[in-house]
Amino acid sequence: MSFHKNYFILTILLFITEILIARYLHDNIIRPYGGDFLVVILIYCMVKTFLNTPIVPTAIAVLLFAYVVEILQYFRLIVLLGLQHSRLACIIFGTSFSWTDMLCYTSGIAVVIAVEMGRTSKSLYLKT
Repeated sequence: MSFHKNYFILTILLFITEILIARYLHDNIIRPYGGDFLVVILIYCMVKTFLNTPIVPTAIAVLLFAYVVEILQYFRLIVLLGLQHSRLACIIFGTSFSWTDMLCYTSGIAVVIAVEMGRTSKSLYLKT
């Protein structure tokens, strides 16, 4: 375990951006798609803040985590857990499955990998 200040700063900035999108944007593009695109980048940065893990395996793990959460929405896990009336639970876990969300998550992770490739000349499978 270690602490990476730059990833931490990115995590905070992305978290604030997500809050601002959720709170103030009520459009048909950024709120539904931008938030999903950014959330996987946020999770990736949060993981990299504390763990010195390889880029690609970390990115894939984050993407798989996002997919699992989305699939659990398909099976209405929030209702099965009795949390459908909890606003916070609904915001965190979501309430409805969408293939578009899966595409947004995939696009966000593709950007993560592309940026990390451009940022480092090290192998993507080595720790950075």
